Amino acid sequence: MPSPDPPPPPPRTDAEGAEQITIRRLGLADLPQVIAIERRAFVTPWSSAMFVLELSKASSISVGAFLPGRRRAGSLTAYLIASRYADVWHLMNVAVDPPVRRRGLAGLLLEELIARVSPAEPITLEVRPSNGAAIALYKRFGFQAAGLRPGYYRDTGEDALIMWRAVEDGLGSEGRR
Repeated sequence: MPSPDPPPPPPRTDAEGAEQITIRRLGLADLPQVIAIERRAFVTPWSSAMFVLELSKASSISVGAFLPGRRRAGSLTAYLIASRYADVWHLMNVAVDPPVRRRGLAGLLLEELIARVSPAEPITLEVRPSNGAAIALYKRFGFQAAGLRPGYYRDTGEDALIMWRAVEDGLGSEGRR
């Protein structure tokens, strides 16, 4: 079971130290921003129904990175969705709005996920072998390649690299810079 939402953390800064970022749980009210980023970030985006399902599950961790904006809650720039199945967390989706990539936002969201799950609980994910930047990020956080799912990506027929975050050493490497 994911831990309850902690009190709002103090704002963080992006990797460049230029902007204040707030990370918080996503709600259904965030759905329009989530879907907009999803469509800009991926050739084959998730459907609205998939997001509604994940955001509604008690067994999911759905968090977003918000930059200050004109809206009271700020502007969503990145999000992460993970679901728990039995005793394993599955990192389902991580997206950063293309104009703000390479600022460390995905890393901040991975740190948040790891902080919210028990150190003894493994985390798994699938990633395109052609996505070297994502693979390098996951490796910084202790994920290791463990196999392939042939033809996993329907849009291209590309295999998926299966990665697991090792828990044998307790915490794995946290990817802190």
